[in-house]
Amino acid sequence: MKKHIPNAITCLNLFTGCVAIYIAFKGNLEFAAYLVGVAAAFDFLDGMVARVLHAYSEIGKQLDSLADMVSFGVLPGIIMFQLMQKSAMADPDVSLSEAEIFPFSAFIIVIFSALRLAKFNIDSRQTSSFIGLPTPANTLFISSLPLILAADQYNLGQYFMHQYILLGLTLALSFLLVAEIPLFALKFKNLSWKDNATRFIFLLFAVPLLFILKFAAIPVIIILYVLLSVVAHPKQPI
Repeated sequence: MKKHIPNAITCLNLFTGCVAIYIAFKGNLEFAAYLVGVAAAFDFLDGMVARVLHAYSEIGKQLDSLADMVSFGVLPGIIMFQLMQKSAMADPDVSLSEAEIFPFSAFIIVIFSALRLAKFNIDSRQTSSFIGLPTPANTLFISSLPLILAADQYNLGQYFMHQYILLGLTLALSFLLVAEIPLFALKFKNLSWKDNATRFIFLLFAVPLLFILKFAAIPVIIILYVLLSVVAHPKQPI
């Protein structure tokens, strides 16, 4: 019976992603963004529970990737599509035909997320670390944008709510998904500073940033995550 518990949690991740997609299509990007956090929590829990219960299975591995493709592949593409559409429709210099066609470039994210997940399943180097940006991190970055816009206490909307800025983000994040860049995993096998220095430094910066900047901290934290990984391990996977 216990072997089915991690898979059940994975299915909750999948269900949450499906609901978030529906809500994003309805235009409620803030609620969809909150559901990304719920899906990410289920994604974290299924692996943790599998380790605690020693309930690993090949079907669990495949199911996890399929669920991630929905919650962290299709969903961020739809959120970016909606952001691009809103941006294009609000720009008087953009023609109606361009405003209708341009947002479809957001689905580049979906394609590269699929490539990322396919690579992860067959890459033996990624058992204790990552090569390329994990799809949940990519989705958290994208889903933070509507939350930042909703509050916009730093008046950031004027800087990134432009279709070409959003396209640049789409291309940059898609590249990071499949880039041969070693990134550390937030998995502590012990509490030794020597073994976890990069992880501790990351948390020392990330936690205060969340308190100070709130949702605006999420893109900053993910950029910090990539930079710390590159600086700490410039050549070899961690």
